[in-house]
Amino acid sequence: MRHKDIRRECEELWAKNKYFVLSKSHKAYLEIRGYLRGTELDVLWLNEKIQETRDMKESKKDFSNAVLHIWGYFKKDASTIEKQALFDILNEYMEGKNNQKVVIECINTLLKKYPNEYLEKSTLLTGEQYETMA
Repeated sequence: MRHKDIRRECEELWAKNKYFVLSKSHKAYLEIRGYLRGTELDVLWLNEKIQETRDMKESKKDFSNAVLHIWGYFKKDASTIEKQALFDILNEYMEGKNNQKVVIECINTLLKKYPNEYLEKSTLLTGEQYETMA
């Protein structure tokens, strides 16, 4: 496989899994991001790192951080009421009153109203967290 193809494959895999990784571990997210700035890339290494984050314990802080990053895609279009709804649900999640699924459903509702091709492929939102490049 050519160098350019490997880079493109890594970038596509990362684009899909970036927010999922961020939702699990900010540290792992930064490590992978740094790796992707390098010149010699390996899809297997990237896949392995993404797999490792899947086994990590839920981190409310990291999940919340990922949701706030995703919110950035909607903030220009969403209404004040929609913003309040998401932030209320996120706060309830942080307080242990609901789970990640409820927050993700709220984001997916926004995504239906304000389509975004990049986010629509995000494994954090599609629930396809086990998808890897074979």
